[in-house]
Amino acid sequence: MTQTESKQTYLPEEICRQAEAVARELAQAAHLTRGQIVVVGCSTSEVRGQAVGSCPTPEIAQAIYRGLQGIFEPLGVYVAAQCCEHLNRAIIVERDAVPGADIVNVVPRPDAGGSFATACYRAFAHPVALEEIKADAGIDIGGTLIGMHLKKVAVPLHPSQKQIGQAAVVCARVRPKFIGGERAGYDDALRQGYPAP
Repeated sequence: MTQTESKQTYLPEEICRQAEAVARELAQAAHLTRGQIVVVGCSTSEVRGQAVGSCPTPEIAQAIYRGLQGIFEPLGVYVAAQCCEHLNRAIIVERDAVPGADIVNVVPRPDAGGSFATACYRAFAHPVALEEIKADAGIDIGGTLIGMHLKKVAVPLHPSQKQIGQAAVVCARVRPKFIGGERAGYDDALRQGYPAP
């Protein structure tokens, strides 16, 4: 433990509460509905105030997962965990969320995939790994760069809860592309995001 860490407390209850606050705000802003997917990139090292990948912490990952699921599960929204670069940013998700998807064979670990992806893999009923996904919204905890796994067009959201632990948090919702140029008309309701299925 570094001197910086000794001044901080990383109580799982507080980390869980912070994750819950972020998830609640994203769910409202993105108008999330049953069956949609939120991709989450998370560096537990950054949550501890350390460099990405330097000190994976399963307890922090589990607390974040509990906080997110406390909001998303009752809505019927799926969490998709983005792995670290050692697994080429693969995705861990519930099989039910991606019927018919091409799965790949990998099991994340804290040192290869990341603590958050590992926590999700262990918590999901039927976890599968995918090389890519096009999610309906996203949460980036600690600068993990989730944009490659979002539908177009991503719209950044800066939640009121700006950090989880020491990690900066940025969220995103998505909306359909505007096409057709200056003579085209647009559906104003779609400016807020994709319609509910």
